[in-house]
Amino acid sequence: MDEAGLDKPLADLRSVLIPAETLEAWAIQRRIFALSHRRLLIAATSGRLVVLVRGLLGGFDVSTIRWQDLEEVTLRVGVIGADLALRAGKATDLASLGAQGSQRVEFQGLRKEQAQAVYRICQAQDQAWREKRRIRELEELRARSGGIQVMSGPAPAGLTTDSDAVRRLQEARKLLDAKLITDAEYEAIKAKIVSS
Repeated sequence: MDEAGLDKPLADLRSVLIPAETLEAWAIQRRIFALSHRRLLIAATSGRLVVLVRGLLGGFDVSTIRWQDLEEVTLRVGVIGADLALRAGKATDLASLGAQGSQRVEFQGLRKEQAQAVYRICQAQDQAWREKRRIRELEELRARSGGIQVMSGPAPAGLTTDSDAVRRLQEARKLLDAKLITDAEYEAIKAKIVSS
């Protein structure tokens, strides 16, 4: 749905997208809900949720919520517009440390179809990141217990145990380089592989 006056805010939005980031959906406030300010524009991209607030005399402010920080999203659809509410935290790089300090933001009076499209993307991203965090936490627990399984299943046919050990050591080193395990955990894994 094209509406007069949207060319400039959409151009502003596209100007802040990073390379390879795609615009998945966007929603703008209905004019009736923006009597005391310029209308808000929210956009779901391939990597984040972008909130663009245009200034009264020109310019704009941008804030973002990373998908991995999203904790909850709700949608309320009314007769005139839709309200989208989000709760987001600051997720750390380690799943076991969890999120720190959640904030709640609400966007009122969005166009219904646009808000529903943004909501669907938020829900899909929330579910995807929950699964990623679950897997990451399992890996961290396994690593802390010293029972990390670098290889799942039996060794492929024709692979000697020496080459299997080398491969497992290389995979453990990759985990260390990616900061998924500590130096002490890497040394414990290395000792276990070498002794077996």
